[in-house]
Amino acid sequence: MRKTLHLVAIAALSVSVLATTTYRSVHAKADEKPALEVKIENFAFAPATLTVSAGAQVTWTNKDDIPHNIVEKGRAFKSKALDTGEKFSYTFDKPGTYEYLCSIHPTMTGKVIVK
Repeated sequence: MRKTLHLVAIAALSVSVLATTTYRSVHAKADEKPALEVKIENFAFAPATLTVSAGAQVTWTNKDDIPHNIVEKGRAFKSKALDTGEKFSYTFDKPGTYEYLCSIHPTMTGKVIVK
């Protein structure tokens, strides 16, 4: 009888821990904002077009071996020249279409659409 009660207690504790872990995992993911990243790689922005909600922060990461920068055509934002591994972030507060380029390599272009 004692052994049975002991096993029932262990089973109940296991279910409780599993339920709590699952609850936290599901709710943590629901509360997190998705990572919005544009990679700079092979002389291109990837993705070339990104659609986000107002208030979203986008981060560009230079994966190339040479410097690049990010300049919005209307001058809403401009980064310094980013070396390999460096990042630049901008928060898009207003809806609209933001076209940008690398002013060092002007054939590199991209666009962020803010809804």
